[in-house]
Order: sequence, then C-alpha cells, then structure tokens
Amino acid sequence: MKIFKINERASIVCESKKTRIAFKHEAVLLVNGMESDRTKICYQNRTWETFEYESAIIKLLDKTNYLNQEERKAFMDKCAGKANAESEQMLSTIGMVAKMGEVLCAGDQKATNDWKERMLKAGLQNKGLIMPEDWESLSEDEKTVRLDSVIGQLTKK
Repeated sequence: MKIFKINERASIVCESKKTRIAFKHEAVLLVNGMESDRTKICYQNRTWETFEYESAIIKLLDKTNYLNQEERKAFMDKCAGKANAESEQMLSTIGMVAKMGEVLCAGDQKATNDWKERMLKAGLQNKGLIMPEDWESLSEDEKTVRLDSVIGQLTKK
C-alpha cells in the first residue's frame, strides 16, 4: 500500500492485489478521510509506468471532480519527479556499491572486476542489464574499462 498526499484534505491510497490470473492496482481518493472516488486496473503481466500506480492514479483523477485539470497536472508532475529522483538515487547507490570493489579487492584486477560485475548484476537484474555474449572472453583490462563506464553512468550527477 502506498499513500499519495494531494493536499491537507485529500490523499490517494493505492494498493496492489492478486487476482485469479494476475494482479490489479486499486486507487481510492480520500477527502477529509472519507472515500470520494475509487478505481482499479487489472494487469496480466507487468506495468510500464513512470512510477508505481501511475495508471490507476491517472484513471482516478480523470474520474473525479475533486481536482481541476491544472491541479491534476501539478500533482502528476510532482509524483513523476519524486519517482525519477528515487530512481536516480537507487542507480547511484548501485554504482557506488559496485565501485567499492576497488577498495575491497585492491590490487587484484580480476577480483575487482568480478565484484563490480556481481554488484551490477544484482542491482540491475530487473532493469535491463545485458552482459555481452563475449564477456568471458574479454581481457581483464577491457572488462575494467566497460565496467567503469557503466559505473560512471550510474554515479554521474
């Protein structure tokens, strides 16, 4: 469950629930603690959203008369901005943990590369990281260059 505060009086409570064949997101608009509007969206696989519950919130905001168009846009921009900041922080953290291999495995290039690879795979396993098919045949120097390049992208500001 996640709560999105709109203002002093209103908030949106979102929940993910299992269904018979997949899952659904439910969003409830509470005004002064009372339910004003409710919506749900069913999914069979995964969602492609900027932030979790985005589609359900959009559907709820389109349905309600509580917010005008300008207020809806401002609220959605705020939610998307917060999600982007959280994603950037998470990626930066993954990069910093991977970079720690330089300290933990100092002096052993293979061990350092192995650490970096493991940390990147663990942190980015569901984020689209694909290692090249010829990865195991690359020299340790080439692995270092490539791993450091990925880590540099993750930790840049």
